[in-house]
Amino acid sequence: MSHIHPSHYTFPLPKDADPEGHGLICFGADLSPSTLLEAYTHGLFPWFNEDEPICWWSPEPRCIILPNAYIPSKSLLRNMKKYDYKITINHAFEQVIRKCALPRNYTNETWISEDIIESYVSMFEQDFGYSIEVWDKDELIGGLYGLTIGHGCFGESMFSQRTDVSKMAFYTLMLVGTEQNLPWIDCQLVNDHLLSLGATTMSRENYLNSLQSVIKHPRIDWKKYQDSVFSSKNIANMKQLLSK
Repeated sequence: MSHIHPSHYTFPLPKDADPEGHGLICFGADLSPSTLLEAYTHGLFPWFNEDEPICWWSPEPRCIILPNAYIPSKSLLRNMKKYDYKITINHAFEQVIRKCALPRNYTNETWISEDIIESYVSMFEQDFGYSIEVWDKDELIGGLYGLTIGHGCFGESMFSQRTDVSKMAFYTLMLVGTEQNLPWIDCQLVNDHLLSLGATTMSRENYLNSLQSVIKHPRIDWKKYQDSVFSSKNIANMKQLLSK
């Protein structure tokens, strides 16, 4: 793992900068790995359009999901068994983030700029990123990516080019979270799609307090997973990734 130097920036405390809980904490700084690490360890993340200054957010409440409470839908399990796609972990981080950056069918806009891509790829190269990929033979058809610090797992974005494949990646992440005893996975902002997947909310204060404990835990052991190629059918049948 490469060493990330301390950040040149100090972020304000969310309770001081945003006492009313609107979520926007500050503007500026940069997207270097040291800045991203400083931000995420203090409960902030960047979210802005390409023509805007960098905006740093810490929402109230925080959207999280509890991996050991997640229950996959019956239709998802049926499709995982029916199509038997390949699922990998940390095999194609840059491909996944670039797929996530493509325009969606409901909008041509994307917040995942080239600067974001370069910064998060750099974080991945220094062992602070993860991705889950879903393949139909050699074609990447779905996946998700995020950052990881200690036992903190921070979700960023997902994409899907076939029915349910982003949900297959999401279910795989829930299994990683369960097997690694993660207390929660950060989903950042509340939306109907995440709530439909079983996400819930935590007050900002409780999230920030929990975060300081979580990031001090030993790193998630991604290597246990990234040397394998999983079958979606086997995952659906066994409801686990690693044999106990």
